Amino acid sequence: MKASESLQNDPLTATADALRRAVDTTPAFIHTARPDGYLDYFNRGWLDFLGKSLEDVCGWRWTESIHPEDVAGIVQKWHAALASGEPFEIEARVRRADGSYRALLHRKLPLRDEHGNIVKWFGSSIDIEDRKCAEEQLRRNAQELQRSEFYLAEGQRLAHMGSWAFDAAGFDYWSPELFRIYGLEPTSTAPTIQEYLNCIHPEDREFMANLIKRILADASPFDATKRIVRPDGEVRYIRCVGAPVVEDQKLKKYIGSALDVTEQELLTQELQRRWAILEQAEALSHTGSFSWNVSSGELVWSDEEFRILGYEPTVKPTLDLALKRIHPEDLLFVQRMMEKAKSGTNLELEHRLLMPDASVKHVHVIARPMTNESGEIEYVGTVMDITARKKAFEEIKALRDELQRENIVLREELGKTSMFEEVIGTSSVLQSVLARAAKVAPTDSTVLIMGETGTGKELIARAIHKRSKRSERPFISVNCAAVPPSLIMSELFGHEKGAFTGAVQRRLGKFELAEGGTIFLDEVGDLPPETQVALLRVLQEREFERVGGTEVLRADVRVISATNCDLQAAIADGAFRNDLYYRLNVFPIKLPPLRDRKEDVPLLVNYFVDRYAKRAGKKIEQIEKKSLEALQEYSWPGNVRELQNVIERSLIIAETNVFSIDKSWLAHEPQPSPSLPTDQKVNERKRIEAALAQSNGKVSGTNGAAATLGIPASTLESKIRVLRINKLQFKGV
Repeated sequence: MKASESLQNDPLTATADALRRAVDTTPAFIHTARPDGYLDYFNRGWLDFLGKSLEDVCGWRWTESIHPEDVAGIVQKWHAALASGEPFEIEARVRRADGSYRALLHRKLPLRDEHGNIVKWFGSSIDIEDRKCAEEQLRRNAQELQRSEFYLAEGQRLAHMGSWAFDAAGFDYWSPELFRIYGLEPTSTAPTIQEYLNCIHPEDREFMANLIKRILADASPFDATKRIVRPDGEVRYIRCVGAPVVEDQKLKKYIGSALDVTEQELLTQELQRRWAILEQAEALSHTGSFSWNVSSGELVWSDEEFRILGYEPTVKPTLDLALKRIHPEDLLFVQRMMEKAKSGTNLELEHRLLMPDASVKHVHVIARPMTNESGEIEYVGTVMDITARKKAFEEIKALRDELQRENIVLREELGKTSMFEEVIGTSSVLQSVLARAAKVAPTDSTVLIMGETGTGKELIARAIHKRSKRSERPFISVNCAAVPPSLIMSELFGHEKGAFTGAVQRRLGKFELAEGGTIFLDEVGDLPPETQVALLRVLQEREFERVGGTEVLRADVRVISATNCDLQAAIADGAFRNDLYYRLNVFPIKLPPLRDRKEDVPLLVNYFVDRYAKRAGKKIEQIEKKSLEALQEYSWPGNVRELQNVIERSLIIAETNVFSIDKSWLAHEPQPSPSLPTDQKVNERKRIEAALAQSNGKVSGTNGAAATLGIPASTLESKIRVLRINKLQFKGV
């Protein structure tokens, strides 16, 4: 038995020795370790590199050859690998026999038995010092390159100029500044041809696509300016200059630059625009311009000057050509004025031109002298063709007698100026309001109409609706002040059956009735706080719920609101929500009181006289002048509504065909006293104070003042703030 085992071990020993000799001769550094981390073998290459014997490095003594700064890291990593059984890999510096340190890459892999237990670790180390040195040199080279690129990039950034490279396959390079010029991230790759063309302004895209095809075919330099559209929508003008790189008579690629010339281009366009405006203004006003050097006789004419004198712009201007057009009867006068011009005086004259077709033009000439760089007198002036004006003066004189009767003029103006239903007037303040209403009408923006009572807020709201895209849908008007606070939620948003006492069936609110159309909330400042919250939700989220319901309903409704009170003051007093105000006040329109547009009173008087006379079956042929003057002088605290009532009252008692008023109706104007509360507010204050006294200052709860008054506690709190009642004074009463 022992002889048999000896025979088996001899081949194994021989194989192990052969394997060890092979490992010792390999150029790699090989080592092994036990499962507990004890390094038990280093090959000959390792020992020669370290200049030590196997006994000097076995176990954990190998750490003495590791660079002091790397020992902790490699030991920690080795312990972690032993604990996890994961492969080991780390870079660490090792001291070789000559005392110098070399960077090595160390790897170890575990060998497991059939049960998965680690029975051995096999490791190798590779000298990577040369690679490390090469990497360091590359790093330094890269830093130098980066520094050079930085200077180049800074120069391009300061000059707003980028660089690029391009071949038949597309762009292979864009500088960082070029990315910034196009509004792109500098870290992204150069765009494809299609991505580049997508950045070009749609009107310039075809031109640039054709240019790319041409330069690739011709291999010729180019210089082109085009527009680009940045991702944020900004349009920039870019001048692109490129030159071909040709090798062996074949195009290799294009290299070039792109310069942002937006400011220069816009300045050029502005100069061209101003010149075009000047030319157009001269053409529209039939006014030519010229310059005349008195000493040399040199003339410069504008295009309109050529047209006025009847010459082609290709003709060189001369004094003889100008004098040839002067009417014979005015020639001597014009020549005397030209002699006078030699003294450097201002010129202004009118004369006639006799054209080749025998027609006569009247012109008005104005010229002012200036001294040029040579000290010579040079005139700059204008020539206005006033032929049409001459004829117009004659026509105006003929028409003047036909426009004497004031009532006729007013009735004609009424038909022209009543642009918005029954909103009558030509005053600038009213026309400004109508212009704003006309601009906002086609949109879906929320509108807040502000103005005193009787100024026509609902008329403006209806006019906005009729000129909107929702004109075919309903216009629902709600007077928020006329609905009791306890019912306003149901009025606006509807209620479900059984939502409250008396709710015997489901009821649709005004918002549902106005679906697809417009809802007009008059006196919106009188909304209770809880209703303000619900309205804010509609404006923000476009949704609401019926009172007593849980179903969320969508609202496609345009909101136009109106008020005659100061909402800012209400916000300060806590009676109106600040966020709701800004939601309603997207497009404010302030209606002027009638006292600020008294020039409209005659138009309004004529309109209402005609309207109520037809209703009463009376024929009014004239309006008494004194009555009209009295109506114009009155301040109209009730605005148009008060004027309407006065005229209707006058027509009821009128007995002749001359309209007049009883001036005593205008004698006592109500004096506004905003600081004094109305009787209604006084009574309301007394009721609230009595309820607070009864409840000892308690607002909510079954014994609170709100329950006594039969209103929600939040509503009572709002009224207390508006009326500025100190509820603390009722504590303990």
